[in-house]
Amino acid sequence: MATFSQAHQCEWRERAEGLERENLTLKERVGSIESQLALLQRTVFGKKSEKLPRVEDELRKAPGVRAPPRSREVTLKERRLKREARATLPERVIHHRVPDEARRCPSCGGTELKPLGPGKRTELIEYVPAHVERQVHLQETLACPCGAGIITAPAPKAIEQGQYGPGFLAHVVTAKCCDSIPLYRQAKALARAGMPVARTTLCDVFHEVGRATVPLASRLLALVREASLVHADETPQRVLDEGKARRAYVWTFRTDELIAYVHSASRSGVTPMDVFGGTGGYLLVDGYTGYNRVTLPEGRVRVGCWAHVRRKFFDALPTAPESRAALDFILALYHVEHSAREAGALGTQGHLDARRTTSARVLEQLATWVDEQIPRHPPKSPLGMALRYTKGQWSALTRFLEAPSLPLDNNAAERALRAMALGRKNYLFVGSDEAGRNLAGLSSLVATCEVNGVNPEAYLADVLMRLGSHPASRLDELLPHRWQPSSASAPDSS
Repeated sequence: MATFSQAHQCEWRERAEGLERENLTLKERVGSIESQLALLQRTVFGKKSEKLPRVEDELRKAPGVRAPPRSREVTLKERRLKREARATLPERVIHHRVPDEARRCPSCGGTELKPLGPGKRTELIEYVPAHVERQVHLQETLACPCGAGIITAPAPKAIEQGQYGPGFLAHVVTAKCCDSIPLYRQAKALARAGMPVARTTLCDVFHEVGRATVPLASRLLALVREASLVHADETPQRVLDEGKARRAYVWTFRTDELIAYVHSASRSGVTPMDVFGGTGGYLLVDGYTGYNRVTLPEGRVRVGCWAHVRRKFFDALPTAPESRAALDFILALYHVEHSAREAGALGTQGHLDARRTTSARVLEQLATWVDEQIPRHPPKSPLGMALRYTKGQWSALTRFLEAPSLPLDNNAAERALRAMALGRKNYLFVGSDEAGRNLAGLSSLVATCEVNGVNPEAYLADVLMRLGSHPASRLDELLPHRWQPSSASAPDSS
């Protein structure tokens, strides 16, 4: 009887433990679903104030933190640049005469009126619609009286397809890569300008330019590979394959002045390995494991991104208000960077000293808080995942204490991918992997132009004329950050 009672108790104990485990699992699932629902509602229906605020905005609201004086300096600089740009615009003077019926003195009725100075001046900024022209290039041909020698002026330089000039090609590429305008929309705009061009023709010339500029894009990527600090990120890209769209990826690798995109058929670590295998330096990335192959021992040193950590804790707020403590700790880290920027000390030894004192103290407090919170939250709950992500990335996240040149976040790479994401939204997919590579290469050149304050349309129009005859040993001279416009005179239009 006792034996039966003990067995009975053991069975009920096991059943109770099973129900407890099931209950815990259900709680985790419900918490995860509630968090996903709250995130979806905030994303779709939420007010702007309910979305992740910028660090700069939160710092301005923090007590004891002054708005950075550079904000006014930036405003004044923008106004000055606008005035300078306005002064360089082509000017056309339009004279307005007083109507004949009004050429009479309103006081005495006299008609002997004389001009009073140059007249009242009013300036308007007017948009003159773009136009397409057909250029006829006449090459002078000279013959010697001896009858044996004939000299012909050089032909206009362009890529092999030759029917369209470099300015036209540069406009098509810039409109797609810089302004995210699909080729079919460009075809409609060209038709309005009086030049109907088939979308397939624009597609052909776009990829012709992509193939012609492969050496430049490859050299740009090689320079990024050699940099001591590189930001990296990736985003999906759809590729048309046998009538269906499959998922590929676009990777961005950037430095302060260079941006390189790489098209890849997958998100595996092969692409980072191909780009950075065998190199040293720092690689600033999120927690994606695809970068592990190049950040293992004897590889690049991995630097973590605090913006990703901040986003995870913010997403956990609706179901776990205690996440606010983590957000305050992270804001304190950015406060140190804000103070260094305000004092003009970014990248200096003073900046590093502030990190190793104030920031290190904040990190110590945050680490203690994370260790205390981990046992209290299910692993698959939003806060549980944020805590474990932070714990797992801690070594990379604290790497910024080693050097003042290491940023706290990877926002620079995310900004570089924004143009690709906008383009993806507009043109939906690329036609093939080769098309994806052409798009990535041309986007690298255009994005690097923008980072360095270079007009990408002027750059491409000039470089396309020079590529065929430029020495390969001096290819770097044609890269966007080193480019100088050619001094070649414009063709004679007489």
